[in-house]
Amino acid sequence: MQGQNYSLTQIPERPSKPRQSGLTMVMDKGLSVREIEDLLSVAGNYIDIVKLGWATSYVVQNLQEKLDVYKAAGIPTYFGGTLFEAFLVRNQVDEYQKVLDKYGMEYAEISDGSLELDHEEKCKLIERFSKQVTVLSEVGSKDAEKIIAPYQWIQLMQDELSAGAWKVIGEARESGNVGLFRSTGEVRSGLVQEILTKIPAEKIIWEAPKKTQQVYFIKLIGANVNLGNIAPNELIPLETIRLGLRGDTFDFFLNGK
Repeated sequence: MQGQNYSLTQIPERPSKPRQSGLTMVMDKGLSVREIEDLLSVAGNYIDIVKLGWATSYVVQNLQEKLDVYKAAGIPTYFGGTLFEAFLVRNQVDEYQKVLDKYGMEYAEISDGSLELDHEEKCKLIERFSKQVTVLSEVGSKDAEKIIAPYQWIQLMQDELSAGAWKVIGEARESGNVGLFRSTGEVRSGLVQEILTKIPAEKIIWEAPKKTQQVYFIKLIGANVNLGNIAPNELIPLETIRLGLRGDTFDFFLNGK
């Protein structure tokens, strides 16, 4: 396979952008315009979508300029689900839709990780927003004490995809220690494997901020698994893991494995 700078054999094929699988969702927690430009200069080919984490878009001073830089590079952006929930809990859903229009957002995250929301109502919101933007819906709670049974994860994901979500996101937070993961960061592997018996892998973005979590999903699903909540400085390292060019997956893709 031809790389950026030289050729190697036995490297997994990565689909060209815009991809439907093998997505890398990067978490922007407040990057400056210059930091974004620097990131794009070395890793723009590997960024599929950027989430402006939780409600950081409310406080950054150069929001439109940031969005313009990403847009010029052909990289879609969306506001974190916590911002949606902040509008929802204040009965300002109409205003949130206007915010999406104001900033020309083409994607939105519909989540209920920080509040209690009737699932039927959540699905109605997904359906409503899907008429305006491409919807990513997040499944799982940010509350470490709230454990959702595997069959419930499956039902929630199925319902949200049926309501119009483009992809469903498996919750892990930026810390990677809730939802799909135990408090130690260990993957709830039984949960993940049960979900995959019913939900196509290409329809799920797994939040996996930690290297061990990324390695787990790549070995389970392959180089073109969808991964999210990736820190900007972990973007290039993740791509090398996907390609078997780091110790963690060094021999995983060799000789037809």
